Amino acid sequence: MSMSITSNETKYKSTLIAGFMVPHPPMIVPDIGRGSEAQISETIKAYEKVASEIAAIEPETIIITSPHSVMYLDYFHISPGKGAAGSFASFRASGVKFSERYDEELVYEITKLADAEKIPAGTLGERDARLDHGTMVPLWFIRNRYKGGKIVRIGLSGLSLIDHYRLGMIIRDAVNNIGRRAVIVASGDLSHKLQEYGPYGYAPEGPEYDKRIMDVMSRAAFSELLDFDSTFCEKAAECGHRSFVIMAGAFDGMSVRAEKLSYQDITGVGYGICTFYPDGYDESRRFLDRRLAEVEEELRLKRDKSDAYVRLARNAIEAYVLRRERISVPDGLPEEMLTRKAGVFVSIHKHDSLRGCIGTISPTRSCVAEEIITNAISAATKDPRFPAILPDELGWLEISVDVLGEPEDIESKDELDVKKYGVIVSSGLKKGLLLPDIDGVDTVDQQVDIAMKKAGIHSSEKYKLQRFEVVRHY
Repeated sequence: MSMSITSNETKYKSTLIAGFMVPHPPMIVPDIGRGSEAQISETIKAYEKVASEIAAIEPETIIITSPHSVMYLDYFHISPGKGAAGSFASFRASGVKFSERYDEELVYEITKLADAEKIPAGTLGERDARLDHGTMVPLWFIRNRYKGGKIVRIGLSGLSLIDHYRLGMIIRDAVNNIGRRAVIVASGDLSHKLQEYGPYGYAPEGPEYDKRIMDVMSRAAFSELLDFDSTFCEKAAECGHRSFVIMAGAFDGMSVRAEKLSYQDITGVGYGICTFYPDGYDESRRFLDRRLAEVEEELRLKRDKSDAYVRLARNAIEAYVLRRERISVPDGLPEEMLTRKAGVFVSIHKHDSLRGCIGTISPTRSCVAEEIITNAISAATKDPRFPAILPDELGWLEISVDVLGEPEDIESKDELDVKKYGVIVSSGLKKGLLLPDIDGVDTVDQQVDIAMKKAGIHSSEKYKLQRFEVVRHY
């Protein structure tokens, strides 16, 4: 079940010359900072060194991954066309302008390889052709030292870290296929929650994230990038993690010389700069193959331990995805699955990212088993947030089944507990539900707010609260 993009050692003799991890605070540009940039002089000095190194390389193409380019939940957007312009007008520095040419041949090769590897990436869905500040800040330093070379601009996505890593491998293969002399610039700030005076305040996960990420990147320990939990990253309010993962994927299977140039957290936001130079093939650093083998074994063990509820959901999904067949209720199920009626939610995850979740608040079928079959198929094929699950994804799915207890009316939020109770918020015909014990939902206020948003209930409207318990099956 390997997803390795390259297996031939010769492909690791890359024309991707170097990689750079850089931040993008607009205030680092003097016309914007107007003197305040002096407080991050160490970052400026390191940035200038990066620009000098890129100038010495004289790349034909500079590939920039930016968290502030066009971003989709389930798609990597690569900027299309012959080129784009931009300025820092939104930061009161309209005189600082850019006009860049895109490497159309390389863009085409990346999208072609992504399509072959079934990675959703391409040039569709352009919403704003102007260059974003996550792209322009690195270019401000680079263009002060080096005017040559075209660029490729790539946005991040809501897809898994493994998918970001695979995109990096595809970028590397595309660069090699057309013999392009290139560098990759991973644009991204670190945590935004380092100080109370910072833009998002303080969270203990902020300094912890920055310490971990700088350690990982200074050692080029790229496999460890995939160990960062999404909830932890969200609490840290990090910006560039997926950008760094794409760059790491571009050096999969290669020995890498890493150097940490700087780290500062003066503004309440973390700014880290590191450089990376590949140094030949290294079998021990084929991190994706190793990670997928580990995941595959973990999933096999989970499947072996799963109960009748989850096995039924998985069988329903596999039969429908592979053969468009809706299975009948099988023999041998526990009696309560055949006699009880209840609302059921089926949740599907792939590589730790949600891949589908559909459920019913109250029973709509003759028994829990029928409810599971119906909702499992819907979660796999009808969740409007995601494309339908494909056959080659089946082996990577984690499935859970929540059987809901009867909802009970409550008078206030004081009767809720995010770990124990789910919540239903209703106003007229509008009704929103959130299950209990969801990663990243730590307070009752969060729980209720999310349920209200799902229902389209405004905070000014009167609403009714109900709570319910669930039995979660893995």
